[in-house]
Amino acid sequence: MPVITYLNNKKLFYEHTLEIVNIIKRLDHNLLQECIAAKINGRLMDISDTIDYDADLEIITAKDKIGINIIRRSCAHLLGHAVKQLWPKAQMAIGPAISNGFYYDIYLEHQLSSNDLQKIENKMQTLSRKNYVIKKKCVSWEEAYNIFLNRKENYKIKILNKNIPKNSSISLYSHEEYIDMCLGPHVPNIRFCIFFKLQKISGAYWRGNSKNEMLQRIYGTAWNSEYELTKFLENVKESKKRDHRVIGKKLDLFHIEDNIPGMIFWHQNGLVIFHILKKFIRMKLKKYHYQEVKTPLIMNYNLWEDSGHLENYGNNMFYTYAENKKYCIKPMNCPAHLLIFKKTLKSYRDLPLRISEFGICHRNEPSGSLHGLMRIRNFTQDDAHIFCTHNQIKTEVNACIDMVYDIYNCFGFKKILVQLSTRPKKRIGNDHIWDFAEQQLSSVLEKKDINFTQSPYDGAFYGPKIEFTLLDSLNRKWQCGTIQLDFFSPQKLNAYYINNHNTRTHPVMIHRAILGSIERFIAKLDLRNEKIGFKIREYTLRCIPYILICGKRELETQTISVRTKTGKKLIEINLEKFYDKLLQEEYKIKTGKKYSSVRLNRINEEIHSKLVRITGKNSSKLGILSLYEALKIAKETGMDLVEISPNANPPVCRIMNYGKFLYEKNKSNKEQRKKQKTINIKEIKFRPNTDTGDYQVKLRKLIEFLKSGDKVKINLRFRGREIMHQEIGIKMLNRICKDLNEIATIESFPKKIEGRQMILMLIPKKN
Repeated sequence: MPVITYLNNKKLFYEHTLEIVNIIKRLDHNLLQECIAAKINGRLMDISDTIDYDADLEIITAKDKIGINIIRRSCAHLLGHAVKQLWPKAQMAIGPAISNGFYYDIYLEHQLSSNDLQKIENKMQTLSRKNYVIKKKCVSWEEAYNIFLNRKENYKIKILNKNIPKNSSISLYSHEEYIDMCLGPHVPNIRFCIFFKLQKISGAYWRGNSKNEMLQRIYGTAWNSEYELTKFLENVKESKKRDHRVIGKKLDLFHIEDNIPGMIFWHQNGLVIFHILKKFIRMKLKKYHYQEVKTPLIMNYNLWEDSGHLENYGNNMFYTYAENKKYCIKPMNCPAHLLIFKKTLKSYRDLPLRISEFGICHRNEPSGSLHGLMRIRNFTQDDAHIFCTHNQIKTEVNACIDMVYDIYNCFGFKKILVQLSTRPKKRIGNDHIWDFAEQQLSSVLEKKDINFTQSPYDGAFYGPKIEFTLLDSLNRKWQCGTIQLDFFSPQKLNAYYINNHNTRTHPVMIHRAILGSIERFIAKLDLRNEKIGFKIREYTLRCIPYILICGKRELETQTISVRTKTGKKLIEINLEKFYDKLLQEEYKIKTGKKYSSVRLNRINEEIHSKLVRITGKNSSKLGILSLYEALKIAKETGMDLVEISPNANPPVCRIMNYGKFLYEKNKSNKEQRKKQKTINIKEIKFRPNTDTGDYQVKLRKLIEFLKSGDKVKINLRFRGREIMHQEIGIKMLNRICKDLNEIATIESFPKKIEGRQMILMLIPKKN
């Protein structure tokens, strides 16, 4: 007798096998109108599927992230349905859901045009308005083979022969007369697939192999509402204005030759940016104690064979010959850095050893995937490898994460998505080592309170990795930095150190890249310009950070007019103050701290204006004098000439004893600070389901802070689906208030959730 457990532990009892759709009907008939799939014991299933066992049920709607992905998958089948109605002889290959949309690879005898694309989209819209039911049927391999053979779908037959075992059950989905196969699930009715747009047509080799025939790939996007679709299309339109290939041509940064695909020719202007990025990263490498090295471009074939790269990466490498010996052009720097580590005997006292390189790498990417600077065959990595002991892993990964955020903050990237990619199906090493490696990375992320998602099977063949994805102002995702653990490469190349027991031990190798490749990072930088007046347009188009405009009026007032690279006009500013602003920016980039000028005012010869308005020692007005006359008066009275209003016309100066003024001001500030009472705010983070042991530890800390007179901030964070149960969070906050009632007063209690957190503020009770 199946027992179905739903949200809030609600249980439903059945005496027979039943369809998921009937369970949802019993729960809430209105919910059935929104439901597109279900999770049964964590596994995604169609609502037409049957179950005969106890299960936890989770309903998936179009509003869920998983739901949008299911809509896109069904839109790919809708695209296939439309194409087959328009051109019955078309042969359908593969049509998966992808980020922001879907595509379908199709074999057609004629070349599709933009008019054909519009024709297909119109047909899809007509079909989606029919509100037909999408029917699922599970058949044997043989039955599926015969169906596609009769329908002359040669590519489906190829997929069955090469990718699917003959004892498998195949899921077929019917859109009226159109039949396709997929693991699923799919939406139950085509009415969920109405907010879509076909985007472009491109070529794609069958199975991504240039030796195979070229198919036509149709790209589309699909969303769960008209608002989301419109917003995405506007972002696409905006992103075309920022296309780095267009900007690269306008600014004379780089070019790519048609007969040398994927290889960048850097021009002078582009190389300036390239070198500035390298200089900036070098500065950060010194801060985080890395050694910079340089290794050969071409290395012996046997090295790559020993390291395991040939077996796992051989198809993406370039090869060459010299003196009857085979060599590889390096696709990455890892083996070369291992050879540097091996060159001298290392002790555990020498670890961690951090090696960095701006390594020039070559990868034989498929020609169809090449795209400007984003996907190239020759690139420069800001690559580093850290050799450490098992006990040093967490410390080193923690430092790598700090470095990543430090650098991204300098470039203004605030939205950073973090993903933990776990063991792939094709990998080296046993599960015990992989378990340990994945646990090390996840525990560091959790301890740093970084929200992250897990991506199964996406790790490198030698270890799991943390991936950092940047979101720009258009919310486009750019995968950049990686931190990867590797227990196997040092073993394969026999790299070792002498441990504290005087025996040989293989080090752990951490692979670290922050920009990814310098070329790709330059493509991500936003160099867009806005429309401005003609006279400064030329310089704005060059994206020069600051444009200084100086005319007759500016010469008279000793000021300059400043515009930014976007054409935005800043205030007219004194030249010295603008120089100070540049110093502040440089200081902030180098140190991450705010810069403050040492001197409050310019005095004596530091003043540059030809005329000044003078006030005397007792605020007496002496009128407008030349700078020479004013300095002479100040010198005769043994005082200083101090500029107190530099932006006035002419600047206002006072004759005074500036040293005495600073002394008295400093003395006054010290007295004021003595009178001030400093209240520190201490923050403790909770979760709605914080366990008893953890709760007691944090409660003791709260009591300690309050007794020492500090204000405390309780940050209750919700993760994942916890946000659906805010009442549990409120209950947790009330419990904290009750436990601290004798020593604390509530300053503010959250009325509602902000983002994914609730903030409770407590202050110590007055005696």
